[in-house]
Amino acid sequence: MTFIKEESEELDKVEEKQQNQEPFITEEPCSETEKKTQRAEAKNSFTCPQCGKSFTRRDTLKEHLRIHTGEKPFSCHHCGKGFTRKESLKYHLRIHSGEKPYTCHQCGKSFTFKNNLKVHIRIHSREKLFVCPQCGKGLTCKKGLKDHIRVHTGEKPFKCHHCGKTFKWAHSLNNHLHSHSGLKPFNCVHCGEGFTSSSILKNHLKVHTNERPYVCSSCGKSFIWPGNFKEHQKRHSGEKDHMCFECGKTFTTAKRLKEHRRIHTGEKPYKCSHCDKSFAQSGSLKVHERVHTGEKPYHCPSCGRSFSQLTNLITHIRKHCKKSSQ
Repeated sequence: MTFIKEESEELDKVEEKQQNQEPFITEEPCSETEKKTQRAEAKNSFTCPQCGKSFTRRDTLKEHLRIHTGEKPFSCHHCGKGFTRKESLKYHLRIHSGEKPYTCHQCGKSFTFKNNLKVHIRIHSREKLFVCPQCGKGLTCKKGLKDHIRVHTGEKPFKCHHCGKTFKWAHSLNNHLHSHSGLKPFNCVHCGEGFTSSSILKNHLKVHTNERPYVCSSCGKSFIWPGNFKEHQKRHSGEKDHMCFECGKTFTTAKRLKEHRRIHTGEKPYKCSHCDKSFAQSGSLKVHERVHTGEKPYHCPSCGRSFSQLTNLITHIRKHCKKSSQ
């Protein structure tokens, strides 16, 4: 940093000296090629002392030096993320404001960044320049292919420095980091509830609009999210394509299988904040914590008595309230 500061001060001196210096007159006139070379050198008169890259303006060099120093003077007032350039902060703020100035003239879909629109247009032109060598799937951009390949390799290069958890994609890690910081920068305009990512907020907004686009053709039940809809359909088909290799038991979803496997591994990731007790499932922890909080959310419609667990309420209705009604 001291070296950079000294070089910056030296640049000021050189610039001042160049401005006050009298023009040097050569005895012989320069050739056209020499004149072009001199003009090019004059244009790129500001050189980075770290990497040797040259710039036509001193401000541009000053901005470039932040890459080496790590300085990020422009901070987002929503989430605290820092940037080296003011222009980068301007683009980032669109994520929070929801501004999408780049619109596709074919379908009307809008985008936050110009490059995203450029990639999107390839969908209409069916241009898929990047092909996966594993499955032959075509992708519209190089980054998309790089991300897709992780589906086959299982690579998770993005690691949380707080808990060590790894992720396949950078955005998944960024969203996860909010769980440690407590930040929820994406707020619902209807109820004010905060969320860790824009995608979760987008799904939440469907609760207010009561939008349920996924309808089951067997029973007519509708769903907000495609994952829930897909899981529901397996109940009708009886499909259980997730099998436990320990005991052979099958499940409709990978989540259910993951929860089941804790019976074999003994893993209990859900710890009570009031005592040292831990549980294999989040629902079991939620029920247990009512012992400490005294919460009794289940009420008998006949006598008004409350219970901490649903099973206790059902037992109460069958044994007591049913007899009294007779």
